[in-house]
Amino acid sequence: MGILLFQISRNLPAVDTISTYIPAETTKIYSADGVILAELHQEVNRILIPLEKISDNLKKTVVAMEDTAFYEHHGINIKGLLRALWVDIKARSFVQGGSTLTQQLARNLFLYRQKKLVRKLAEIILAIQIERKYTKSEILEMYLNQVYWGHNAYGIESAAHLYFGKNALSLSTAEAAMLVGMLKGPELYSPLKNFTLSKKRQKLVLDRMAKLSILTPEQVEEAYEEKLQLIGRKKFRYKAPYFTIHIIEQLINMYGEVSTYTSGMKVYTTLDYHLQEQAEKVVQEAIDLGNRPYWIKGEKVPSLNYNEAALLALDPRTGYIKAMQGGADFSVSQFNRTLQAKRQPGSTFKPFVYLTALKKGFSPGTFIEDSTITFNTTEGPYAPHNYGEKFLGNIPMRKALERSINVVAIKLNDMVSPKAVVETARQLGITSPLMPILSLPLGAKEVTMVEITSVYGVFANNGIRVKPISILKIEDRDGIPLYKHRIRETRVYDKNLIAVLVEMMKGVVNYGTGKGAKLPRPMAGKTGTTSDYKDAWFIGYVPQLVCATWVGNDDNTPMRNVTGGWIPAIMWKNFMREALKKISPQDFPRPHGLVSKEVNWETGNLASEISNPEYVTTEKYWKGSEPTIQDTRENYKKITTKKEKDTESENTILDFFNM
Repeated sequence: MGILLFQISRNLPAVDTISTYIPAETTKIYSADGVILAELHQEVNRILIPLEKISDNLKKTVVAMEDTAFYEHHGINIKGLLRALWVDIKARSFVQGGSTLTQQLARNLFLYRQKKLVRKLAEIILAIQIERKYTKSEILEMYLNQVYWGHNAYGIESAAHLYFGKNALSLSTAEAAMLVGMLKGPELYSPLKNFTLSKKRQKLVLDRMAKLSILTPEQVEEAYEEKLQLIGRKKFRYKAPYFTIHIIEQLINMYGEVSTYTSGMKVYTTLDYHLQEQAEKVVQEAIDLGNRPYWIKGEKVPSLNYNEAALLALDPRTGYIKAMQGGADFSVSQFNRTLQAKRQPGSTFKPFVYLTALKKGFSPGTFIEDSTITFNTTEGPYAPHNYGEKFLGNIPMRKALERSINVVAIKLNDMVSPKAVVETARQLGITSPLMPILSLPLGAKEVTMVEITSVYGVFANNGIRVKPISILKIEDRDGIPLYKHRIRETRVYDKNLIAVLVEMMKGVVNYGTGKGAKLPRPMAGKTGTTSDYKDAWFIGYVPQLVCATWVGNDDNTPMRNVTGGWIPAIMWKNFMREALKKISPQDFPRPHGLVSKEVNWETGNLASEISNPEYVTTEKYWKGSEPTIQDTRENYKKITTKKEKDTESENTILDFFNM
């Protein structure tokens, strides 16, 4: 241990330089097409002030929360270290730091953020040296001038101006508690990003001060109830802010806040800024569409009653995120709906059921009866309904997907087993919790946009999954590589089964609910609308690009009859029309192992000379599973009798097949 400590101490910087240390290099984030998305630097946001110009409220609060024994120890807190060590031993990993303010100062200025043994030992050595060189007041002053408070604000004076529009000397107990509560995660607990979380942290800090008898319970209550006047930045300076903040959060996780904002890194991302501008335009157009008056079911409504929209596009072959618009207006809400929001996907979940059915031996031409049915479940009777309460009778599976028929999807789910459908979704990349229930095909369980878009990328990429990524490479200030992404492909599903599903999904945009998104090139996709109109989706793809669009409300307020085939389909078409201008049309691989047969949809049998030509359709089947029975006069007599009893239903089916 002595040799180890000697070797570590030999390579440590001189603590004499701490008081004059000011980072001076700007970190730059670039889009794939060379646009500077952000310049991260701290100098313009640092205002150095002496300790006497910092509020006593703040000084007491930071010591109480970050290092209670600050004025007693000599750089390290033995009890704190032993307590943290015991927690780490029980967890078998570095989960707790036990660092003093002096150790934090040493770490932030000279060391990496990762919790590793060598770094911890170096931190201890530096902390002891700092305590020998500087007084407690000097250490506290340096700490409060150096520490990061989010949104590029370094030092307490910059933070006080940023959040409350005042100097550090004027901070109240309530303001000090909120600022100190942010130190655990400045970007996460920022009141400008998430006021609710920030208030929870503030309460935790105030309770800690009450426990230490610094504040009375009455003072805690008064501080917590104080109405804070947040100022914030007048203008957000990042381009593509939803995406750029996502990049910054990754950098902080990899290198820590200080290095992210001061080390002069060059960060090269996957974003196509031209496409990003189109994404922002399309989302804004969708918001404008929603705010117009409409006639719906004979009633004039002032708007479609939604105020949020999102769009995510990625290259399924590489996983590169090409455009990310996480909401209508970043200045109003920084919540990224492409990454953070968990929403019901509606019928965009149905392809997982159909893919499972294909694997189980069902064919695109397999006929399923679309009719009323009630299932007996442990929760009681369950009777699924179709959109518009219409039933189409005996129809082939591919048509049921095109028309997004709920009852057929539920019946298929029951036949192949919900558990098998969940396994398919997991194989393809869905990580959100899923329950093997009958209503699963209707998208009853919530997912994030990024995970379901990535799964549709598997459809576009012939069964090969490539995880979505946003950072290509990172270089240090001298151009030396720090990180470089390598594409990792994983085959997660049989390519021929995927090819059959894609062919069926092409029908969705050519003939079905997704016709509003159709472009003059090979493409496939699926609409999604929740039964209560709280979410509307369209997710579509070509071999080179997959894109998801969504509209809805953060508070889950229902929209006015907005379906995935309407506003989201329009968004998708307008975005992809621009995105595909320089991408040549390319078809998907053709499936093999299927045979085409002329069948009579009235009977599900092979068509014969007695079959009514109006009811004959060509369907595809796995070779060896195609229908073998032909229409005869005997079975036609049964059909004729049934037809006379239900002419209206039959006409509905005929109209459907002649669409």
